[in-house]
Amino acid sequence: MKKNIYVVGAVITDGNKILCAQRGMEKSLPGLWEFPGGKIEETETPQEALQREIQEEMHCHVEIGEQVEHTIYEYDFGIVHLTTFYCRLVRGTPVLTEHIAIEWLAAHDLEKLEWAPADIPAIEKLKKTYQAQQ
Repeated sequence: MKKNIYVVGAVITDGNKILCAQRGMEKSLPGLWEFPGGKIEETETPQEALQREIQEEMHCHVEIGEQVEHTIYEYDFGIVHLTTFYCRLVRGTPVLTEHIAIEWLAAHDLEKLEWAPADIPAIEKLKKTYQAQQ
């Protein structure tokens, strides 16, 4: 039986741009793009985990808003339960520590990148949300 892995992702927005992060080549899903974040520890809420992960991975602080999407995706290494949240940078500038690249893209440009499968439902929702606002 595959292990359940509970993770959070930050949809960090700046105006109409969204932060995208490329996974390192030594990690699982090497080179794929994702919303930055990580595993939820046993004693944390999803929001607390996201605050911690963004501080650790990108050396900045975010304000966490409403949930974007919740996705369950079965990879060969386990079943990932990904919850994404809208976030806004409140202090610092993202620094590459865990990722090999970052890009700020408009919602309609997100699909140009090769995303980790668990992130794709959030991308679909973001495209619809941003289209509706125009």
